[in-house]
Amino acid sequence: MMKKLTMLMALGALMVFTVGQAFAKPIEIHWWHAMRSARGEVCNAMIKKFNESQDKYVVVGTNKGNYDETVNAGVAAIRAKKQPHILQSFEVGTQTMMLSGAIYPVYELMKDAGYKIDWDDYLQPVLSYYMNADGNLMSMPFNSSTPVMYYNVDLFKKAGLAPLSKEKPVTWDELGGMLKKIVGSGVPGGMVTAWQSWTQIENYSAIHNIPFASKANGYEGLDCELTINNDKVVNHIARLKGWMGDKRFFYGGQKYQGPKSEFLAQNAAVYIDSISGIAKLKKAVKDFTWDVAPLPVESWMKEPQNSIIGGASNWVLKGHSKKEYQGVAAFLEFLANNEMQEFWHKETGYFPITQSAYRSLKAKGYYDEQPYQEVGIKQMTRRIPTKISRGLRLGYFIQIRNIINEELELVWNDSKSPKEAMDSAVARSNQKLREFEKTYK
Repeated sequence: MMKKLTMLMALGALMVFTVGQAFAKPIEIHWWHAMRSARGEVCNAMIKKFNESQDKYVVVGTNKGNYDETVNAGVAAIRAKKQPHILQSFEVGTQTMMLSGAIYPVYELMKDAGYKIDWDDYLQPVLSYYMNADGNLMSMPFNSSTPVMYYNVDLFKKAGLAPLSKEKPVTWDELGGMLKKIVGSGVPGGMVTAWQSWTQIENYSAIHNIPFASKANGYEGLDCELTINNDKVVNHIARLKGWMGDKRFFYGGQKYQGPKSEFLAQNAAVYIDSISGIAKLKKAVKDFTWDVAPLPVESWMKEPQNSIIGGASNWVLKGHSKKEYQGVAAFLEFLANNEMQEFWHKETGYFPITQSAYRSLKAKGYYDEQPYQEVGIKQMTRRIPTKISRGLRLGYFIQIRNIINEELELVWNDSKSPKEAMDSAVARSNQKLREFEKTYK
């Protein structure tokens, strides 16, 4: 009798355990990101796809505003010990995130969770931006971009100009001649540029293999200093300022909204911005033909280097359980698979972050149908990155970009010469770098 009772109790316990397992609540994984509007909808679709693919985890995505607002929300949450599992941070926050002491490095996470990732399959210019000094990946690349040159094909034709090559960049001198013809044909302005620090100084420097800062652009030490007051950068800014005199260039604002509006209104024939602008232009442009070309280069740069990335990556934050981190790893691995990367690239214009996803798209003929989607990829992968062209690793980079933008505006409004502005940008930025070094060294 006792034996039967023991067996019944054991069976009952097993049934309770089994039922409990069947009705166990999936583990929630919280991802805070800065993707809004159409991009936010794409993120929601990817989250939904992951949640439907398995029943162990439920990812909850939350938009926390723009990049600045998302990072600030993450910092506040960390201090309150209410941090999400994953925080999206833009590329200029990389150094701060790496030294924050709040992150669980992605290479460790994936290894601890049992995933064998072929890091060699990732686009190396993207991967190298988020690696530490030992070559280990600290965050998972997500929305990676690079700037390209958009142009109005109809306005080029009106000025007697042929379409631009998607492979060979025009020189800045050649572009200057084209813009002169375009303005002469009756177009209000020639060129506008979004994100002027990123496109006209950071990427200009990388493509021409000019140091943006000492110590390999900050990769080799916190005691680095900016070097953007060099002759080549100063001359480039002086050229743009000179073009303002005959409307070949005009200032449309620091970010993208103003310059994009001018391009859409056909007040400018050339618009330099991120490849992520492709999706927006596809939806917004109805009354003219546009195309994409690589960024211009100087005539003396016979073999231009790779451009560098923008966008953001996903950082895993400390303070959660091992079971939760298994879900985080599963989600990050899911986002990187070919299906999701192809979907992300097609819907947003951002890069597919793996070579296998890129090859898959090529094999399917996607770039034959949408050739402008490949311009940025080819530009960024045309050379093996050097210590200079692999990217920038600076503390307080958000503030430094703001300083550079302020000084450029003083050039555009005739308050300073290009040399005075770049000297001031260097001096002011170096103060920020010393503050960062003092805090984190």
